[in-house]
Amino acid sequence: MTLHVPATGTPAFGWARAAEAGCGFRRMLEADLPFLGRLYGSTRIEELAPVPWSEADKAAFLEQQFRAQHAHYQRYYPNADWLVIARADEDIGRLYIERWPSQHRIIDIAFMPAHRGKGYGEALLRDAIDEAADAGKDVSIHVEKLNPAMRLYRRLGFVTEEDKGVYDLMRWHAGGGTERQVKIA
Repeated sequence: MTLHVPATGTPAFGWARAAEAGCGFRRMLEADLPFLGRLYGSTRIEELAPVPWSEADKAAFLEQQFRAQHAHYQRYYPNADWLVIARADEDIGRLYIERWPSQHRIIDIAFMPAHRGKGYGEALLRDAIDEAADAGKDVSIHVEKLNPAMRLYRRLGFVTEEDKGVYDLMRWHAGGGTERQVKIA
């Protein structure tokens, strides 16, 4: 199933919580790469803070890392929905998701610093879970072990399926099991 995102960016594909939170989506365009690069860099600021590089060197490193990540995602998730999240006509984040026959993989979800901790990510994740559950599919995501959002994933019923070193492969299981698996109201 593919998200149908109208050109206007209005959330017309049934993700009610995202819409209620004021979040709309539009497909990523080449013109969005500078914003997406800044967004990526904002997720690594704390990590690079103690590194004794100049600001120019840090910026060059982050740009190189962003380009490498972007190329990797485009290559290994060719059928994904590459979405820019907007709120009140401001680009605030990204959601990359691919729907496979057995599961929906959240490739990446991120928000600019001013928009973190406001419930937008939870709204999007709950909508993603409901969409997958309605299709009888799991939801999976790779999460850095030190990511503050780890608490949110666990609260929503994601469990660590595999230790991948710096990341955990986490999964929300459709249809129950011993983990807390409920359609979220």
